[in-house]
Amino acid sequence: MPDTLREHDTAYAWLPAGFEVHTATTNGTRLSAAVGGHGPTMVLLHGWPQTGRAWARVMPALAEHHTLVVPDLRGTGASDRPADGYAKRDQVEDVRGLLAALGRTGPVVVVGHDIGSMIAFAWAVHRPEDLAAVVLLDAYQPGVDLEQSMNVVTGGSWHFGFFMAPGIPEMLFAGHEQEFVETTFTALSASPTFTEEELAYYAHAYSGPDRLRGGFGHYRTLLDDGRENRAALESHRITVPILSVGGRNSVGDQTTEALRPHADNLTGLVAPTGHFVAEEAPDWLVRTVRTYLHDLGTVGTA
Repeated sequence: MPDTLREHDTAYAWLPAGFEVHTATTNGTRLSAAVGGHGPTMVLLHGWPQTGRAWARVMPALAEHHTLVVPDLRGTGASDRPADGYAKRDQVEDVRGLLAALGRTGPVVVVGHDIGSMIAFAWAVHRPEDLAAVVLLDAYQPGVDLEQSMNVVTGGSWHFGFFMAPGIPEMLFAGHEQEFVETTFTALSASPTFTEEELAYYAHAYSGPDRLRGGFGHYRTLLDDGRENRAALESHRITVPILSVGGRNSVGDQTTEALRPHADNLTGLVAPTGHFVAEEAPDWLVRTVRTYLHDLGTVGTA
């Protein structure tokens, strides 16, 4: 059985009412997760540089019809920060073990953003039997369109390769976490979204050598993640229902179009946001997820 922490734990001062924090050892590491709500299981997987707090604005509403499991991913927040194990398939096993420890069985809905979206996608590719549906929020997918987006020769983003370089980003970011968080969150949001307190929280969450190493660990497996996904997609298509959402000022419909040759049941939408869909348009996201699951006939969406 997982351990239960008190809601007043300082790492979870942001926690909405009605949620508890659990920890469980899974797949060789210890994960921390907020759990609350009623109904079938919905897993919310955050991105980088964030923690489970990324979902705070949508958790109360989504918990009305689902039991939410909201982990801090391996290497982030209140979870352990090991040196390895950041491949997306490995992190699928992290979360599967967490669900088992919590006694959450049956097909689950997984909603992922950024790095969390890549884990959700790997789940759909490699472990589809676990899933009722997957919602992918504003992320290029390894093995589908990520490699193109990270190729600087053709205009892709430089930050992927920089974050992959062993030890270099840790050295340069140390002592500048607040400046980085403020710059990044502002640049990737379509409109002012984050409070000063939220920015300070995330800067602290990624301050220190092991926290930085854990964060960049998610990037250092991306090429291997892509190879694993491509190999699997050569032998089978994705049958899990997928809702692919890109921010209007960010990914847009690029990932949706790249997924079409691989997915049997794909719906694509463009959100009225930049990168941070859950924070920039929480009401829109809640309505969108509820409507999508209702239209699928998924239980727990009335």
